[in-house]
Amino acid sequence: MPRRTHRGLLAAATLTAALASLAALTTPAGASAGPQARLFMVNPVQSSNDQRLTDDKDSADAVPASAYAAAALRNLDASGGLSGRWAYVRSDTGASARTAQAGAYDRHDDQFEQVMAYFWVNEAQEYLQGLGFGSELPGANDRAQPVRINQWGSDNSFFTDKKAEIRFGKGGVDDAEDAEVIVHEYGHAVHHAQMPGFGTSVEAGSIGEAFGDYLAVTVGAHAAAKYGWPLKADLACVADWDAVSYTAAAPHCLRRIDGDTVYGDRVGQVHADGRIWSRALFDIRSELGARTADRVIVNAQFGFAPDTSFTDAALTTVATARKMYGERAAATVRDAFRAREIPGV
Repeated sequence: MPRRTHRGLLAAATLTAALASLAALTTPAGASAGPQARLFMVNPVQSSNDQRLTDDKDSADAVPASAYAAAALRNLDASGGLSGRWAYVRSDTGASARTAQAGAYDRHDDQFEQVMAYFWVNEAQEYLQGLGFGSELPGANDRAQPVRINQWGSDNSFFTDKKAEIRFGKGGVDDAEDAEVIVHEYGHAVHHAQMPGFGTSVEAGSIGEAFGDYLAVTVGAHAAAKYGWPLKADLACVADWDAVSYTAAAPHCLRRIDGDTVYGDRVGQVHADGRIWSRALFDIRSELGARTADRVIVNAQFGFAPDTSFTDAALTTVATARKMYGERAAATVRDAFRAREIPGV
């Protein structure tokens, strides 16, 4: 089935009906400072816990209207497109999305993924700003992050070190339909900004993949709480909408961040070994609370070498917790890494 894309402006009647439908969605107080967008919070599986949802070739009818949420597109410039302080869509397929129509697109439109990418990259940086990065703490990728949408012809997305941009692929569920995929890739951009060239060893690469998964979960949970849209699916299950296209068992997960993998289970593959680190981060979050944990976790990364080992990165994180919050927090962080049997911690 060919993909349908908007060419030029929507017909006036269609746009009016779409905006009226959007207005009927619950919009939280304080979330209206900008053009209203229709998007997924965090993805249709997270908002519904319906494990039976499938992509169905980008069909608009594949997900219910209740899977969509309304929120403002913030920090935009005056171009009328998806370009702003913390994110901009560099290129796309079909027609470029216009902010005035952001409430009219649905998942059958290529512009919907553009809106999703802008919103969630901006949301991730706003979260980091809210933690103090860029004010009392050093900035962590506090720049306009370029993204390319549906310009990789396979079901994969990635951050490129050379151009410092994010590319989202298509195939199955288009990757930029799932906020956890978007924020995962943004996690790589954060690491690159903090330490250019990060990830030159298997263990450093594993930490990079783990942080991307963890950041996706913590930003999604924060946004859902902020906007008043509770998540109904398993929090520790990452990218459970994107994963419906390539997993059979429910819940559908790209990966989990609450597994039991320990250091001795390493297989030399960054996504598999990353589960060791992401579980430690998840445990730190559970013990210290999201805000304290995330300030420690992100701030510690400024001290990671590009080829860091699990041991060195863990010790740096413990030291960061001690410096920021004292010995009790440091002990909590140490315990999380020791539970993963990381040597020398």
